[in-house]
Amino acid sequence: MKPFALTPDMLSTLGNTFYPTGHTMLVFADEAAAREAAQALAEGGVPGDDVAFVSPEAITNQIGPTTSDADNPLPSPGTEGATVRAYVRLAQEGHAGLLVRTETDEEMERLRTLLRDKPPAMGQRYRTLVIEDL
Repeated sequence: MKPFALTPDMLSTLGNTFYPTGHTMLVFADEAAAREAAQALAEGGVPGDDVAFVSPEAITNQIGPTTSDADNPLPSPGTEGATVRAYVRLAQEGHAGLLVRTETDEEMERLRTLLRDKPPAMGQRYRTLVIEDL
């Protein structure tokens, strides 16, 4: 598992809001729960480079500010701004996250299977033009 670092390819084209296409953002009750889930993924064969730990501070300080232009120049037709604001509210309560590469349906199913007993408080899969609730 690697630490989270926001990169330009994790932002939407319009508004530059957090939108990491090909990934799933999972938010857990606290850092310990997130790390426990990461361990389950590692034991299930998910490569460490495919999983990033997202601390509450990273959610608040890196992901949160991406909503500042979410409705500029036009109101966003999507939910990415509201989704980021939900992450920030959870982070302010101490929740931590994992950003997991899930480009294929098979990777997504493996993630669901491995975390069956460790459900996140919130989970969103980012696909092209679609944010899928988990």
